[in-house]
Amino acid sequence: MRVIVERLGKVYRDRLGHAVTALDAIDLEVEPEEFVAVLGPSGCGKSTLLGIIGGLVPATSGRIVFEGERRPGAPLSATVFQEFALFPWRTAQANVEFGLEELGVPAAERARRARGYLEMTGLAGFERKFPHQLSGGMRQRVGLARALAVEPAVLLMDEPFSALDAQTRQLLMEELLAIWGRTRQSIVYVTHNIQEAVFMADRVVVLSRRPGRILDVVDIGLARPRGEAQLADPALVRAVERIWRLIKSEAQAALTEEQTRRPWSE
Repeated sequence: MRVIVERLGKVYRDRLGHAVTALDAIDLEVEPEEFVAVLGPSGCGKSTLLGIIGGLVPATSGRIVFEGERRPGAPLSATVFQEFALFPWRTAQANVEFGLEELGVPAAERARRARGYLEMTGLAGFERKFPHQLSGGMRQRVGLARALAVEPAVLLMDEPFSALDAQTRQLLMEELLAIWGRTRQSIVYVTHNIQEAVFMADRVVVLSRRPGRILDVVDIGLARPRGEAQLADPALVRAVERIWRLIKSEAQAALTEEQTRRPWSE
């Protein structure tokens, strides 16, 4: 599935009723089977952009276009959130089946698909466990399995591993890449971690400070499949340094502008 973002803008009102521009004139295309990361400083509109693509947040201007075929009855997108967002009263399998229930999938097919995606995400044998009986990494695997089970045309991920420790995060990053290699779904992946974005993605979209605008789209020249050894690859290091220079330069320019506007105090 191809995702086309055209001149997308988002303005909302703060608590005092003042207009705040979160996103401004975003133009972006995500190709079929492409893994695209969206990166930028806190408050730049990364999650807002993802929410608009997923239909959870209305845009103020512009539009989102989906082009391509999808499975009959499958949703255009499904989202994996930073918070685990699992129902505590449901087992791992019942959590994975939830989206399928909403789509009206028959019980036997729901169970079959849920077991299959739990196995794919490394949770075979944990189908009857409740969220409180699982580690943080395992709960996030359940969330990933739930999103995959509805077989969306596009998978959206909003900083899915940021709450995990470094070792678990690296393991899940590699597992996600292995799953993507099997499913070949288009993925839009939001993160604030430059190294993570470069390691995972085909391209990294770098957003400016608010209002979020695209500073650059960086092609990542790393071979696939990817593993931990590539964290020291010169191509990864160069891409990380390039993106960091973009973000740092934009932050310094914004600070200079702010100092110019603000008179010095006595």
